[in-house]
This record gives sequence, structure tokens and C-alpha cells, in this order.
Amino acid sequence: MAKESFDKEIQFLRMLVLTSGAYSRQQFASRLGISVHTFDKTIKRLKDIVSTVHQGLPYEQSKEFAETICYSYYDSTDPLLLFLFRAKSLKESESQRISLLLAAMQERPLTAMELLDACCSSLDAGLPMPDEKTVRSDLKYMEAVGVIKREPGPRPYRYRIHNDLIRELSHEELLDLYDFVDIMANTQVPSVQGYLLRDGLKKQISRSHRSGRGDVTEPYLYKYHYYSRILDEAHLFTLLDCIRQRRKVSFLYFSPKSARSYAARSTNPLFERESEGRQESTLPLKVVYDHQYGRWYLLAYDTRQGIRKYRLEGMTAIAAGESVAEEQFVKRRGELEEKIRHSWLIDTGRPVTVRARFYNPGHSMPNFIKERVLLQGQWGRITDEDENSFTYEIVVNGTIEIKPWLRSFGSSCEVLEPTALRLEMITEWKELQTYYESLRENI
Repeated sequence: MAKESFDKEIQFLRMLVLTSGAYSRQQFASRLGISVHTFDKTIKRLKDIVSTVHQGLPYEQSKEFAETICYSYYDSTDPLLLFLFRAKSLKESESQRISLLLAAMQERPLTAMELLDACCSSLDAGLPMPDEKTVRSDLKYMEAVGVIKREPGPRPYRYRIHNDLIRELSHEELLDLYDFVDIMANTQVPSVQGYLLRDGLKKQISRSHRSGRGDVTEPYLYKYHYYSRILDEAHLFTLLDCIRQRRKVSFLYFSPKSARSYAARSTNPLFERESEGRQESTLPLKVVYDHQYGRWYLLAYDTRQGIRKYRLEGMTAIAAGESVAEEQFVKRRGELEEKIRHSWLIDTGRPVTVRARFYNPGHSMPNFIKERVLLQGQWGRITDEDENSFTYEIVVNGTIEIKPWLRSFGSSCEVLEPTALRLEMITEWKELQTYYESLRENI
């Protein structure tokens, strides 16, 4: 699939889940910045992907796309929207061609010319026939991602399937590896590559089952609800690669406050319109993941505005640019680390000391409040403690990012300093109280 098309489908799926299908076709198209016709084509494309990944989908559940992608919500251990990654990177002709090349290498190692002959003899008549350059490009791609391996020896080089690990493991070892990958993919970030590896292992175990060596069971059932986290991993490795190579990136950015989250690329200059997105060109320095909200952030350096922060969910049409000198990159990276040294997450504001009193649960209960503060409190420290409460102190860049964490403790946390944060918390709790007053009076 084309890069632009995948960006569109990412934003499409994100909005579909966040709105629970409540938007009409016109509202959806307007929010995405596309026509209703393009909206319908996107729906059709995504339905095709779903039907390919989930064979045997009941006809009734294919009528509405929202029902289609949620048809087995509790029965499936796959995170919703992951199916898009299985179809994102290859066009139909590329997919069939690479499948034929892999099938030809199953039996024995083959040269590029032998693979070209095997591919041309099996490819559908309606698809374009590849040339030697195309096949060599496919081999280079598959070798780079570790799917195939070049055999040692003189030219012409021979290539074979790189599945040594799978072949050497017993059925019981495959089951253990599958369980380990399943746990790590569902509890660690990033996860998409782990899910794809898990799918490959599951297929191998299924082959063993057909040969009479046992069945694969699902000992765990996970359901992750931060859909954007999975979708944003489409951009993650592109950005990490640019950071490693010290290369700038350009992209069209839609801020969280923007009325649109995507803009279709105009192909007719007569109907060209100004996009609500903002074209950015910047030097990526670091990618940060927010566990609390399931969001990815890019921290980058801009020559005019200094350190900039972007949410990956608003980035589209990402392209790598020119590289910068190592000295310049190290300097900018050092500046960033100094600015976020006291950041709860990515805040680069003025450092402030936050003090809060945490109240312990009952004497007969485990002190889960203190355990959580010690686990999640980062570099903060407990400065005073008695049998009923303890005081926690930390220096952070601003209070915006730490406030949700403090608020999550409810009545077990009392903010002491700074005064401004204490007053903000008082105002918020009073507002919450008003929501329940009439209900309590009626009771």
C-alpha cells in the first residue's frame, strides 16, 4: 500500500474506535479532510483486509464496518486494529511476488535467476511480470529483514529461507517460546513486531499439530485498550532509524486541537486547497512513551523554535531528510536531556518543588499507597513519615504532567506545595462534589 493511503487508514481507524461509529459518512469525511467517495473506498479496502485476515466472517457481521472489526472482541487475543499492519507495506503485486519467491526457496537454495523463472511461471496473468532488478530488490529487502539468508560461496549467490531457529526447536520448546512472546508482546512496548512474531510461531505450531504433534492452546487472554499506541508504531521505527542516522524528518502535522486529523493529497491543481495541517521539518532527538495515556511523543530540535514536542498520532506523510553532523546532533541531544532532566514526562517548563501528603490505608491492610508511590514516584523521595501518613517530595518541570498522577490517589493524597497546585486541586474536587450533590439530596 502507498504511504499516504496507510496514513489515511491509520487516522480512519483511530477515529472509528474513539467515536464508536457515531459519526455519519459526511462527518467522518469532513473530520478526515477527504471526500465521501474516498471514505467509501477506504471502508471497502479495510473490509477486504478484515475478510482476508479473519476467514469465515459471518455475512451479517460484514454489513457494518464497526461490527466487522469488533466481531470477536472477547474471543480474540489480537489487539484491535493490528490487522492493518499485516497489509500495510506491500502492494498486491508485491505480496504475491514475494509469496512465490518464499515458496520457491522452501525446498532448496536458489539463485536470483532461478527465482525469477519460478516467479514468472507461477504469477497470475493479470499481474505485471517482474524483471531481474525487481527480484534482486525483493531479495535484498527480505535479507535485510531477516526472512532469507544468503548461502556462503561464489557467485551466483544462492538464497534460502532463514528459519534455522524454528527448525531446531522441539514442539514443546516452540510452545514455550510462543507463550513468552505472547506475554512480552502484550505487556511491553513496542508490541507490533512481537505480535507478528507470535503469528509466525502460531502458524508453525499449527503445522506441527496437523502432523500429529499436538495442539496450541491460549493460556492467556489479553485485551489492550490504547488503540493509538498500536497504530502509532507505524511511524515509530522510521523515526528511530532517523535518530540513529542523525537525519532530519519532514511531515505534515495535525495538533490534537486541530479540527482535522488528515488531509488528502490533491492530484488536481484546480481543486487544490490549503490543508489545516502544518508542514514541519525538524531534527528528531528522542521518542518517549506515556504509559498513563498510551501515547507516543517525538522530541525534536527546530532551528527557529528550539526543542519541539509532537504527538505521533498527529504525524502524517513522514519522510527522511538530510543528515546532520555528529557534533551538532550530540549538542542538541545534550540540550534536550538537560531540559527534560526534571520532567515527569516531557515537560520543559520551570522546575518546581512538589510536596504531597499520602495517607496510609487501615492498619490491618497492606500499605499499597506507599508501595505505589515508591514504584511510580520516579526520583521523588519520602521526607517524613508516621503511622498514619508520609510526605513525598519531588522537583519537576511544571505541575501539568504530575497532577493526573496525584489526582489518581483520590482522598489518599493531599497536595501541600506549591500553593497554586493545591488551589487547583481544591477547585477541581469542589467541582466534582457539585456533580453528586443533587443525587445525594434525593437519596
